[in-house]
Order: sequence, then structure tokens, then C-alpha cells
Amino acid sequence: MGSKNKLKRFKENATFKNVVQPNRNEIEEGFFPLKGHWNTHFGNDNPIVLELGCGKGEYTIDLARMYPQKNFIGVDIKGARLWRGAKTALEGNMGNVVFLRTQIELIDRLFKENEVTEIWITFPDPQIKYKRTKHRMTNEVFLKKYEHILVDQGIVHLKTDSGFMHGYTLGLLHGTKREVIYANHDVYKNEGSPLEVLNIQTFYEKQYLEKGKPITYIKFRIN
Repeated sequence: MGSKNKLKRFKENATFKNVVQPNRNEIEEGFFPLKGHWNTHFGNDNPIVLELGCGKGEYTIDLARMYPQKNFIGVDIKGARLWRGAKTALEGNMGNVVFLRTQIELIDRLFKENEVTEIWITFPDPQIKYKRTKHRMTNEVFLKKYEHILVDQGIVHLKTDSGFMHGYTLGLLHGTKREVIYANHDVYKNEGSPLEVLNIQTFYEKQYLEKGKPITYIKFRIN
């Protein structure tokens, strides 16, 4: 994507009512007014579901279509990508979709305790190298952040093409005695996966499937 096209998308994001772009300094200083008040933004008290690292928002959009009785927030730092999802939601008059442009490590400063019902992590970078473990989105530091904002018995979903990420996360969950509700190392070959896992495929997931890569899934509770 050219720089001019990116600039155009950044400008459009600033006009979209379904895109929230907080300033990092304000977040770190505790000046984020939607924290604890996200349901006022949606205008209802429906459950809030996050997709972390949402990219173009494909999963966020399709989940919102499947579950209109829930509110969905796609989170990503790359504004030119989430622009696509935000535009699709606006064109479809989808009032239960918002996109939040921010770093995921700040997530516990953007939502208060017990404000989120579910979290989806879809095809994250597995950060295989040891020096990159702090960026793994299911490491203990991130799990603590998720635990802070999730309701009691809140759910986390991990869908990935990375066997390494799947195994790493399962090992960590078992090692810390957290509840694994369901795990599948090849969702399209083994029965039992939820419909939202089987019926929603992102652009990149389709590419992985064409290459013969198995898609894995874990559904778990942190607290």
C-alpha cells in the first residue's frame, strides 16, 4: 500500500464514528474516558467481546454479524488495516462494532475490571525466538492483563496456524492450572469446534489452508 493511500485512510479513520484512537500518553496517565464506560459508547448493556490484533477486522465483522446481541471491539495498532473493517461496519450500519487503535499491551488501561466477556486472539505472530517471548500474546504477562478486564468465568479464544503457539499456550495453561475448555490441533479435520471457528475464515487463513497448514484452536478460562 502506498504512503498516499495510507494517509488517506488515516484521515478517514479520524472521521469514522466507530474508530477510537486514544493518545498513548493520555492512556498511561489515566485519562481515557471510555474505560469503564464502553457500553455508553454502544448505547446498550450488551456483553463486550474483544478481538486483539484484528488486522482488517474480518473476524470482528463476522462475529458481530453472527451475534448481533453482543458488542465487538477490534483492537490493532495499524490504522491503515483496521480502516477496512471500520468502513465495512459503517457501510453495513453495524452499531455493535467499534475499532480501537492502540497497542495491545495497554489493554488493561483501556478497560476496567469485569468489563469484557470474551477475548479472541486470531492468528497472532507466534514470536518463536526466545528474545521475543515478551511479545507473545498468550504469555503470563498478557494473561494477567486479560484476567484483569474479563468478567468472572470470562472466555479467551486462540485460533492460529502456528503449532508452536498452540503447544506453547496449552503448556502454559496446564502448567498454571487454568481451565482449558476445548482444544483442537486441526479444526477442519477433527469434529467438535464451534461454528464461529469453522464458519469464519480470514483472507490469511484461507491462504494457510491452501498451503495445507492445519488451523488450531483453544478455548480457555483464565480466572
